[in-house]
Amino acid sequence: MKVYQKDSQESYTLGVFPTIELLENGIKHVKKVILSTKSDKNQGVAKIKAFCQREHIEIEVNDKTIQKLSKKDNCYAVGVFAKYEQHLDRAKNHVVLVNPGDMGNLGTIMRTMLGFGIEDLAIVRPGVDIFDPKAIRASMGAMFHIRFQYFDNFEDYLQANPGHQVYCLMLKGAKSIHHIAKRAPYSLVFGNESSGLPDAFLNYGQSVLIPHTRKIDSLNLSMALGITLYEFTKESFDDILK
Repeated sequence: MKVYQKDSQESYTLGVFPTIELLENGIKHVKKVILSTKSDKNQGVAKIKAFCQREHIEIEVNDKTIQKLSKKDNCYAVGVFAKYEQHLDRAKNHVVLVNPGDMGNLGTIMRTMLGFGIEDLAIVRPGVDIFDPKAIRASMGAMFHIRFQYFDNFEDYLQANPGHQVYCLMLKGAKSIHHIAKRAPYSLVFGNESSGLPDAFLNYGQSVLIPHTRKIDSLNLSMALGITLYEFTKESFDDILK
């Protein structure tokens, strides 16, 4: 098996927990599971073996392949799966990432979204590959719980999802996040990690500013997203936790 390339038809999880998430939430895409000879040291491996036996999924024991794919000594499981396409739920709230470039951030964002009950992610190209094993690992398997869809430009996203209230998170935002009226279904739009959203996004919906001291120039993307999701969902926490 080859190390992941963006044009590959397959991807894989790295680690026991993401592999369990793949098996439980993306079973129809799974092709096989690769285990380390040391995998019995991990309690989650018994769960993987039982699941694979029940669902008739191939298990391969191969230390050499795992070492080639993970480069780490503590990776005991790899879940190989076919890439797939999805579409967003138009009736739900969305996170929109415009030209994201960091795989670690993308994984953290997916996990944070799941924690706050938002499960639809739009990515405007060019953008990081959601199927990259590094992004999947950073998400701790949250990727297999969400719906995601790529768009060539932001206009395509808007046309595909009419009726959404658009909130663009920007340093030049016209209103503080603490003083805006929130209307669902909404689209929370974030820019690239280094450059943010271009000024043209001031013309879309409501531009929003997260206030902070002048001792920093901006917030990290994943931090800004976490603050925004909290502000937009805090009144529904009781419903989410039921």
